[in-house]
Amino acid sequence: MDIILKTDIAGLGYKNDTVAVKPGYGRNYLIPQGFAMMATDSNKKIVAENIRQAAHKAEKIKTEAQTIADGIGDMTLTIPAKAGDSGKIFGRVTNTQVAEALREKGFDIDRKKITVEDVKVLGTYEASLDLHKDVKHKVKFEVVSAE
Repeated sequence: MDIILKTDIAGLGYKNDTVAVKPGYGRNYLIPQGFAMMATDSNKKIVAENIRQAAHKAEKIKTEAQTIADGIGDMTLTIPAKAGDSGKIFGRVTNTQVAEALREKGFDIDRKKITVEDVKVLGTYEASLDLHKDVKHKVKFEVVSAE
């Protein structure tokens, strides 16, 4: 079953992408929730016209995302976490903590656009930022002991 996405869906695609999904997933979840619409000829023409009209606006958004990525650059964030003597932290570092650290540096990035690997010990790690469909960036962060 082919559908046209109305919003970005992680692991499936971005807004206005035409993707193939299983019929039950499309009919019972994506379409009723308003995340997608059927990929009929008329809907494809409507989406193509909307894309054409939104091209200028999309370029501006992409430029802003690239500006944010350039501003972050090779920055290394410091994230404090309670840790034991062996260096193992209590709990884990999440994308929310990375988003807060970026916010303190002046970059307001939604936590849902940040992917953090499993962090359980002190050290230096990398988080992936999905700023735009075409702009991905990695930011380093160091987990330090908070005493």
